[in-house]
Amino acid sequence: MNSRPFASEDHFLAAISERFPNTHPHMLLGRGDDCAVLACPEAVALTTDLFIEDVHFRRAYFSPEDAGYKALAVNVSDMAGMGGEPLGFSLGLAGPPDTPAGYWERMLDGMAGLAASLNMPLVGGDLNACAKIVLSITLWGKAGPCGKFIPRGGAQPGDALFVVGDVGLAACGLEALERFGPDAAKDWPEAVAAHLRPGVKIAEGTRLAGIGRVRGLMDVSDGLARDLPRFLGPDLGAELAIDPDTLHPEVLRMAEAAGRDPVEAAVVGGEDYCLLGACPRDGFLEVYSRVPGVWAVGEVTQGGGLSLGGKTLTARGFDHFG
Repeated sequence: MNSRPFASEDHFLAAISERFPNTHPHMLLGRGDDCAVLACPEAVALTTDLFIEDVHFRRAYFSPEDAGYKALAVNVSDMAGMGGEPLGFSLGLAGPPDTPAGYWERMLDGMAGLAASLNMPLVGGDLNACAKIVLSITLWGKAGPCGKFIPRGGAQPGDALFVVGDVGLAACGLEALERFGPDAAKDWPEAVAAHLRPGVKIAEGTRLAGIGRVRGLMDVSDGLARDLPRFLGPDLGAELAIDPDTLHPEVLRMAEAAGRDPVEAAVVGGEDYCLLGACPRDGFLEVYSRVPGVWAVGEVTQGGGLSLGGKTLTARGFDHFG
């Protein structure tokens, strides 16, 4: 790894150009001018996320490639939560001027690998210096094959609630990494992988958007307990019924070691980047049969509040300002 910092902004931009193509059918005019010029569909979904050192990641256990990958993946997950397909993204990047050039190059490698796998161009952005590494990504996309995005807020009382992906696994990985550092991967391999390199569920999201009986969809990033009220709105609640046997074995093992209820720990844990949806109870079988990885987590109720296993759930997931 090149241990010297970039000598200038031009050297930094050259490293970006080496990793991200500047021609793409979506770009009529690419990076290098005051603005990019894009060929867009009539309706575009847009999302922005910050990824900040010592808030969202630590250099102690995130490789540069992991940090670059995840900074982009959390935005892609938002697109999956609308049933959309990503088209492109812009990148605002800042950090300490003495950061080795090799660190930035490896971070860009991790990001470029995910972008290439989704055929998604980097159309532009900005560079700056600051005390910590900060990545700000804005990503946009189009509706999937069904031609529509699927928002939150459509659930009705009695609807089945379902999830695509593992609940609590990434939080388990974070706890292991905080306690044991990079060595955590030896005993908690899948949990650590879920935290460092969350999977993106674009295919699952577009399939769900194409099922007419799915009434709402969202990406779960702050934990099921925190995101469910956002998904349902103020007048609805949920009765969660989750069998511990449906949880990942590493989640169960971590909870047992800490003396915690594994289901509550999984529901409160954040950074799942799974998908949460709702459909009529008699439509769940269709959803289950058409989308791999779907499993039921409960039912929508009239009135606010969440319950878990018949008891009121007061614990909530992550809140930056909590």
